[in-house]
Amino acid sequence: MVRAFVALELSSEIKEQLRIAQDVLRGCQARLTFVEPALIHITAKFLGEVADQKIPAVMDALSTVRVTPFLVSAQKITVNNPSRPHTVWCAIEDAGGSGQIFKLIEDALFLLGFVRETRRFTPHATVARVKYPDPSLFDVIGQLSDRKYGSCTISGMKLKKSTLTPQGPVYEDLLEVKW
Repeated sequence: MVRAFVALELSSEIKEQLRIAQDVLRGCQARLTFVEPALIHITAKFLGEVADQKIPAVMDALSTVRVTPFLVSAQKITVNNPSRPHTVWCAIEDAGGSGQIFKLIEDALFLLGFVRETRRFTPHATVARVKYPDPSLFDVIGQLSDRKYGSCTISGMKLKKSTLTPQGPVYEDLLEVKW
């Protein structure tokens, strides 16, 4: 079995700006687990555990997904749910580009038996996971409210294998689709 997801990669400049935001977030009293900056991305679709023998069919299906490259802008740091935050993320603006990719991926993988996502797709880049919330988290997020984190062009997607380790996840590219 392979734990897999489809990712849209962000530029190294955006990742560096998000690393700086992580340094500010370390000033709150909430217990956060930070995403290694080099691993920050937009998840277009989380596949979960996929049988090894199904991976070639997933790769073939994803290879058919084609869109025009589009601009993304990393906007503001926020949380997934203000009343019960589990994730600190950077909101992504992209004029619907990643939502279009999401729909095409859903359509391609549905034919292979993958269940469609029932939640609305919200493009974001996770910067930390909230292990224990604290009101100071919102104060620190407020300090970041006027910042922007950069823009880049998304011109492809990657199927990634995720191996969970005590030191954090290790990602391996299984497929890259360029547009």
